Amino acid sequence: MYELLANLTLVIHLIFILFVVFGGLFFFIFSKIIYIHFPALIWGIYIELTGSICPLTYLENWFLDKGELSTYSSSFIQNYFLPIIYPQNLTSRIQIYLGIGLIIINILIYGLILFKYKKNFF
Repeated sequence: MYELLANLTLVIHLIFILFVVFGGLFFFIFSKIIYIHFPALIWGIYIELTGSICPLTYLENWFLDKGELSTYSSSFIQNYFLPIIYPQNLTSRIQIYLGIGLIIINILIYGLILFKYKKNFF
């Protein structure tokens, strides 16, 4: 049961990461998403640039601990999602690069939004 909850948390974590990176694109479908995406983006940038640990990581580890598991069992999630969220050999320098990449991607996305809707903004 606890491993299932840890897996669910890991999937939610991956979805959140994808939303932080690319969520600005949802603006073209639902413009008010910016009120959710922008704080999530700031949080993602903060986590990457400061080397902090996301609370979802603590929740995943708590579920694994409660289930008396030291790690996830071999599964689709472990093979494909775990390396995306927790890459091996992740250093603080790489995290800085990831944070800068996050900023650049979102500058491009928000620049596209401004370019597409500049008539409404100005």
